[in-house]
Amino acid sequence: MVEHSRQDALTVARIVRVNHAGEFGAIRIYSAQILVSKRFWPRCVPSLSEMLGHERSHCATFRAAMPSRHSRPCRVMQFWSWGGWLLGFLTALLGPQGIWACTAAVEAAVHRHLDDQLFFLAGRDRELHGIILSIREEELAHLRHAEEQLRSPGPLLNLLRAAISVTTDCLIWLSTWGDSTRMTRALKAAKHA
Repeated sequence: MVEHSRQDALTVARIVRVNHAGEFGAIRIYSAQILVSKRFWPRCVPSLSEMLGHERSHCATFRAAMPSRHSRPCRVMQFWSWGGWLLGFLTALLGPQGIWACTAAVEAAVHRHLDDQLFFLAGRDRELHGIILSIREEELAHLRHAEEQLRSPGPLLNLLRAAISVTTDCLIWLSTWGDSTRMTRALKAAKHA
C-alpha cells in the first residue's frame, strides 16, 4: 500500500511536469504562428492571441502546482521550446489551413491525455483534478475552433495532423517516463470493465 502511494505521488508529479511543458510548448507554437500571421494572415491573429493568453495562464497554473507535488520543470523542456516554435513557424508558413491543422492535431492529442489524467487523478488529487478539468474546457474550445476553421482537409492536411499528433504523443510519453501509457491503459481497462 505504501509503495502504491509513492508510485501515485510520482505519477502526479509527472502529470504536473508534462502539463507545464506542454503548455510552454503551446506558447511557443502560438507565438511563432502569430509572428508569421501578422505579416501574411492577419485574420488569424485575434484567435491565436486569445489562445496564447489561455496557454500562458495554464502554464503559470501548472508551474504554481509543482512545489506542493514535489515536481519540477521537465528535463526535455528544450524539445518543447524549440520544437513548438519550429512547428508553429512551419505550419504558419503553410497558411491558415496549416495553422488550424496544427492546432487541431495538438489539441486533440492533449485532450486525450487530459482525459487519461482526469481518470487517474479522481480520488487521488482533487485540487489538480479540478485544475485540469477547468483547463480542459478551454483546450476543447481551441480544438473546436480549429476544426471549424478547417474547410475541407485533404490527404496532406490529414497527414500533417497525424504527424503532429504522433510527435505530441511521443513528447508526452518522454516527459512522463511512460506514465502516460499506463494511464491510457488504465482508462481503457476501466471502460471495458
